[in-house]
Amino acid sequence: MRTRPTLSWTPTEDLPPGTTDLGPVADALAAGKVLVLSGAGISTESGIPDYRGEGGSLSRHTPMTYQDFIGGTQARRRYWARSHLGWRTFGRALPNAGHGAVAAFGRHGLLGGVITQNVDGLHQAAGSERVVELHGSLSRVVCLSCQAVSTRHELAGRLERANQGFEPVAAGINPDGDADLTDEQVVDFQVVPCTVCGGVLKPDVVFFGESVPPRRVEHCRTLVREASSVLVLGSSLTVMSGLRFVRQAAEAGKPVFIINRDPTRGDRHAVSRVALPLGMALTSLAGRLDVPLDARRAS
Repeated sequence: MRTRPTLSWTPTEDLPPGTTDLGPVADALAAGKVLVLSGAGISTESGIPDYRGEGGSLSRHTPMTYQDFIGGTQARRRYWARSHLGWRTFGRALPNAGHGAVAAFGRHGLLGGVITQNVDGLHQAAGSERVVELHGSLSRVVCLSCQAVSTRHELAGRLERANQGFEPVAAGINPDGDADLTDEQVVDFQVVPCTVCGGVLKPDVVFFGESVPPRRVEHCRTLVREASSVLVLGSSLTVMSGLRFVRQAAEAGKPVFIINRDPTRGDRHAVSRVALPLGMALTSLAGRLDVPLDARRAS
């Protein structure tokens, strides 16, 4: 039996305070084979809000769960109406300095890979390779009946044609691409079926309450085993899907570093938590290591 997902975390122990010293992180990157684990915080500078940071979307928004999505047509109508509107903004987001720095570290041979909990595709857009999308990607859509995969761009066009004049004003956009709309604003929204079999379409993402595919988890565990250290960027590590890899690294004696302005559920497993804005911290690290941030200079 599935339970409701953990959406928040409150420290239950005294955690070490954050630092502004980037030296140990720079040393780890210089040694190479660093595995990056990123969360929503790395995309806030691209205009995509965090879940749990200051002003995070969980203060006003409960994400769609897998159980709700498969439970009825009304929930799916609400989801697709809100997500369709959110995609207009979400799909235009551009990588920021933090994404660019991670890509530059990869080009410079300092990383063993990138695991991202984000579904925005911004690491790849910045040029990162060997990116594991732990929770999938909003750029893809899958049919729950025949498993046919299509692009979000294609679905957006079909939804536009089926819902001409759909121009509600949203209260905000969330990290999962969902726009804040009222039930009254979505009541007439028309959902479209799979073009192959007529089945129910779902974004190719892992909803809250849904399990990450076991093969993907094992691939991530392999990356942890092969890494020299783990660097967490912009994640509170509230949910187990990401925290388990931090625990795995710590249990194996691999140093864990966290850059996140607020305390995280993984702090007690980390060598240090750097409490600095990610864009500034990562570009500063690139400068220390003489890593060019411009892909043309790095080629």
